Amino acid sequence: MLLLALDTATPAVTVALHDGTAVIASSSQVDARRHGELLLPAVDRVLAEAGVGLDAVTGIVTGIGPGPYTGLRVGLMTADTFGLALGVPVHGLCTLDGLAYAADIEKGPFVVATDARRKEVYWAVYEDSRTRRTDPAVDRPADIAEKIAGLPAVGAGALLYPGTFPVAHEPEHVSAAALASLAAEKLAAGEELPAPRPLYLRRPDAQVPRNYKVVTPK
Repeated sequence: MLLLALDTATPAVTVALHDGTAVIASSSQVDARRHGELLLPAVDRVLAEAGVGLDAVTGIVTGIGPGPYTGLRVGLMTADTFGLALGVPVHGLCTLDGLAYAADIEKGPFVVATDARRKEVYWAVYEDSRTRRTDPAVDRPADIAEKIAGLPAVGAGALLYPGTFPVAHEPEHVSAAALASLAAEKLAAGEELPAPRPLYLRRPDAQVPRNYKVVTPK
């Protein structure tokens, strides 16, 4: 097994290689505006660090969000393209699950929250680092304060809104190393991973105006 994992659902552009036993190379850069520019060089860098070619990869793992439309689709399209070119399976994993897996919280329940912009967060509640209790959702922090009161939290969304998430833990952003390790663990146990399809949870920020004036020559 040689899994190539990547995620662009958060400001982190993150890539890792996992040989079925451990992560053998990884790269993470935080830049919310340069996912498309940074992802492929990061893949090249990780492959070079591991001393293998892309053709050695036996499977792709991609974070499926939830995340903003523009960033998230960069990782998903790249993963699909690699899968088609190499003829290998492409697996999806919820980005929030990767954060939960890497959390430094010994005992749950706890919350994972990432920045959804528009003064909202993407979030879910976890029983432990491998077990999600609720489906991913997007809400204003104040609207979920009662539901998650008293629970420790992980992620950039928790750090942004300390009034709702008073006890925030690392990590701030997801790492492909965590996604790869979680995927390898699940695959070894015979679990079926989600399809590599995006969890947008809401419409994109950019939309075609509904009532624009059409000007045509007479």
